[in-house]
Amino acid sequence: MSLKRKDHIEIIEMAFSWLVVMAMFIYGFAKLFQFQGAAETEKMVKDMTGMELMWAFYGYSKPFAITLGIFEIIGGLLILFKPTRLIGCFFTTAILINVIFQDIYFGVHAGVLKAAILYQVLIVLILWFNKDILIKSIKILVLSTTNKQSKIKKPIKIVIAFGLFVVFRVIEYLITIK
Repeated sequence: MSLKRKDHIEIIEMAFSWLVVMAMFIYGFAKLFQFQGAAETEKMVKDMTGMELMWAFYGYSKPFAITLGIFEIIGGLLILFKPTRLIGCFFTTAILINVIFQDIYFGVHAGVLKAAILYQVLIVLILWFNKDILIKSIKILVLSTTNKQSKIKKPIKIVIAFGLFVVFRVIEYLITIK
């Protein structure tokens, strides 16, 4: 049996995917228990480290932590299966970028930050392995939204859209005022 370059890339992609999936499952399921009691601190906010502050923030609302865990698990599930892998990569990227920024700005220990960066790099590589599909998808999305319109019709649509924007903005303001 002779494996071709395409086969090698597919094997590497699967291995990278499984690594990210495993991490998302571990971090996601850990959120069910991870922050218990974290909000019960005797320290003043000004005396807390960034990590303690972040930990207390996540520990304050168990449903919030569970929701984040569920999103990590969903991202992992999407990456696990080839038909949904690319959507899962984008979904998980949104989560991981948030985690990376929090780890940097709240001073979470370097090991956790390095792990999040590693998983994001693996996702970028998975996307790179699938660049042809991504390029085709982007072309379809862009081309389907740029159909030819008459020179008179387009300005009318813009004026109507702007009018609706103003109406919706006023409604938004009325709904959100105290």
